[in-house]
Amino acid sequence: MTEQRRVIARVISESADHPDVTELHRRSVELDANISVATVYRTLRLFEDAGLLDRLDFGDGRARYEEASDEHHDHLIDVESGTVIEFHNEEIEALQDLVAEKLGYKLVGHRLELYAVRSDKGSK
Repeated sequence: MTEQRRVIARVISESADHPDVTELHRRSVELDANISVATVYRTLRLFEDAGLLDRLDFGDGRARYEEASDEHHDHLIDVESGTVIEFHNEEIEALQDLVAEKLGYKLVGHRLELYAVRSDKGSK
């Protein structure tokens, strides 16, 4: 692995959010000014193909990224602010299994994204 790929891997690993390519490039350049956007794209593709990274589409026209994990979670996206909240809900998981079963299937995976706006603008 090249040093530039190590930097990009570190940036991804330290990200608490779901950055897009532009943001990953900005953060990587802070650590190594020689990293190009093309290098970020190539590295993301390599990591994704290796199963180390998940590419996400939250409907805003930008691919977002997060480290691949064995721990399943879903996403709630605030469509006004762009905030992405990760969550896990056993009731939703059980319901998805039940739906698949009723349709004659065994669920082997899924991805759930909920798009929402705050119901009470005054609370945070």
